[in-house]
Amino acid sequence: MVENENLVQGRTGKWEVVIGLEVHAQVNSKAKLFSGSSTDFGSDPNTQVSFLDAGMPGMLPVINKACVDQAIKTGLGFQGHINEVSIFDRKNYFYADLPAGYQISQFHYPIVTGGYIDIEVDGKPTKRIAITRLHMEQDAGKSIHDLHPEFSYIDLNRAGMALMEIVSEPEMRSPAEATAYVKKLRSLLRYLGACDGNMEQGSLRVDANISLRRLGGPLGTRAEIKNVNSIRFLGQALDYEIYRQLEILEDGGTVIQETRLFDPVKGETRSMRGKENAHDYRYFPDPDLKPLVVTQERIEAIRTTMTELPDAKRNRFQVDYGLSDYDATVLVAEKEIADYYETVIKAAKSQDVKQAAKLCANWLISEVFAAMNRESLLIHQLPFQAHHLAELIDLIIDGTISGKIAKDVFAKMWTTAKSPTELVADLGLQQISDTNVIEAVIDQVLAENPDKVTDYKAGKVQLFGFFVGLVMKAMKGKANPGLVNDILKNKL
Repeated sequence: MVENENLVQGRTGKWEVVIGLEVHAQVNSKAKLFSGSSTDFGSDPNTQVSFLDAGMPGMLPVINKACVDQAIKTGLGFQGHINEVSIFDRKNYFYADLPAGYQISQFHYPIVTGGYIDIEVDGKPTKRIAITRLHMEQDAGKSIHDLHPEFSYIDLNRAGMALMEIVSEPEMRSPAEATAYVKKLRSLLRYLGACDGNMEQGSLRVDANISLRRLGGPLGTRAEIKNVNSIRFLGQALDYEIYRQLEILEDGGTVIQETRLFDPVKGETRSMRGKENAHDYRYFPDPDLKPLVVTQERIEAIRTTMTELPDAKRNRFQVDYGLSDYDATVLVAEKEIADYYETVIKAAKSQDVKQAAKLCANWLISEVFAAMNRESLLIHQLPFQAHHLAELIDLIIDGTISGKIAKDVFAKMWTTAKSPTELVADLGLQQISDTNVIEAVIDQVLAENPDKVTDYKAGKVQLFGFFVGLVMKAMKGKANPGLVNDILKNKL
């Protein structure tokens, strides 16, 4: 299977992949959507369940204002239209972990319609993915099948949790575009504080609808891959599903509309059930809930509380700090990292803000991220203070230490939490910038290697690095590299 410009090459010709995503984001809230039960993760099973969550007769839902505000904020974040009137419906279906036998959701009149997410893939021009709607609904509980050979267990702690279902248009044409969309949406939700985006804990789950068609032809029959809880798994599931559907279509078969699950161990999707349509759920307005009405004043008040969002922050980083598009994109992907980056820059004493900003970006993306990944740490868990990294950058800029020595200092900062200035003094790592001292070492190196000097002057200019290496070795890496290069060139 070969992808060329997002077209899949089969035996009988090229096919176009069509992908639409439904992202279920658990709302950051202390209480559930219609009950006062706690939303804390990891509590003992069935300890956060109200009578309403358990589906007891006669219990009436009460809308959680904080959850509504989070949905409004999210809609504003992706430039959607906030509907002043939306309606909650009952979506009827039976699962063991949905005690009431129906889910309170929004069907005909969601709280948000329209909007978009801009994505970038492999250096290609930005592509805009339209969003159809955001509607609010309550989550179901959790069935557990691996605690007993004959029985399933039910944990209703999750039942009634507030979800935002964010539905895209089917405008993604490759697994790469789909994963880029989820990454961007997850980043936006985390910036807004509307969802923590923790996919391992189930706070963000993805249903992927995928089909194949001839280029320009009618849409094919889609399959839905349900409840994918990892961006990497999403890419793998879509890759497999493209291959599976391609084989069926190329052999003259018909793709069945169904819901499938992804098995990350086997790396394949498998059939779960036939895909239901809207009429199968018998939607009707929930008789216990009045229409949800929000005013423009409330919408605008929420807008004023919103933080600077990733795209705006990336553009500002490029303009204010002179960062490349790549560096700015990496640094704004997580709000905590972007905030840490700016904390370091503000703590730096260098007068050249852009020089300090670029150097800080390089250090974060290379040395700091590598150390974090090695020890599985988050940015707030670093073993040194942000102002220590700023201090290290200042020492490099003012010539006190070289970039090479700075790496040794950084390693000591990581293990001792001492300030770089203190470490440089304790270890005697100050950079040598005395031209007389450097010149004397260079004279000695050239005198000890007359044959190499002759070869260099005869045209073997690649030997210059050989001489630099000998000088730096003789000076234990403490020589100012710029001065070494300048003096050595003059000597040769």
